[in-house]
Amino acid sequence: MKVALTGGAGYIGALAARELIEAGHEVRALDLILHEQEGVASEIEGAGVELIRGDVRDPDARSRLLDGAAAVVHLAAIVGDPACAADPEGSREINVDASRSMVADAAAAGASRFVFASTCSNYGRMADPTVPIDETAELAPVSLYAEQKVEIERMLLNDGHGLEATCLRFATVHGAAPRMRFDLTVNEFTRDLWSDRPLEVFGEQFWRPYVHVHDAARAVRTVIDAPSELVAGEVYNVGDSGENYRKLDLVELITSILGRGEVSYVHRDEDPRDYKVSFEKVRGRLGFEPRVRVPDGIREIIEGLESSRFGDPFDGAWSNLGRSLR
Repeated sequence: MKVALTGGAGYIGALAARELIEAGHEVRALDLILHEQEGVASEIEGAGVELIRGDVRDPDARSRLLDGAAAVVHLAAIVGDPACAADPEGSREINVDASRSMVADAAAAGASRFVFASTCSNYGRMADPTVPIDETAELAPVSLYAEQKVEIERMLLNDGHGLEATCLRFATVHGAAPRMRFDLTVNEFTRDLWSDRPLEVFGEQFWRPYVHVHDAARAVRTVIDAPSELVAGEVYNVGDSGENYRKLDLVELITSILGRGEVSYVHRDEDPRDYKVSFEKVRGRLGFEPRVRVPDGIREIIEGLESSRFGDPFDGAWSNLGRSLR
């Protein structure tokens, strides 16, 4: 299958591109290379990916990407609550307007499948966060990022221009990847505690699910390879039911592995997300089960830090914040 992949040199995208190539698909990717990841771009090109360096907002770039594609995997986005809050206009242009255009253009170009990267943040703050929620739960986004993802989900599932659409609600992603991110909870906490920086944590009792970046990429491959009757018009939470953690749990895991760490807990109201998530649907229907657990991801990051794999782990290139879209 010829697969068009947006965000193909990103945190999940570079790994998803390799997964799809290894599965025998022909992959053409689009990426703005916003985060100085030219080395990552060269690596996926070397693996056989045709990479277009361009902007998902550009109609010509979308046209080149979609030419002859049977399936589209749409990962490109301004990802995360802080990054969207920092540039509401830019996040609207990319996460909503360009996503709508991508759907319409994909249908017009003759694609049949459309896989959309969404988020478990769509669940927001649940009335009883101790009870895991599934894909049928009410969506209650409490951030601009999640609101934008919910908007595109609803458009795809209600009026997807005839595409066989699948929405993947990823758990919070963690772990080492070619285009590294240290603005994600597990990765950031591990980096800061390894660096002997005092860590200030808020909302330590709030629950979130987590999934390793390699498993997130495998989920993309799983959906592309699945029979259409199992994925068309479906929503899947991506993660593992045993990988729901509080921030307090993460801190205890990291400090126990490191054997050190200075942590303080503070009260803030800026991020009220609190939810446990069930991932039984993706396991039961698609046979998808993550292979890497949070403790493994923590050890992997520590090993990478010890070996200087990431260079300066506080470099702005490892964060989705601070990159101009203008």
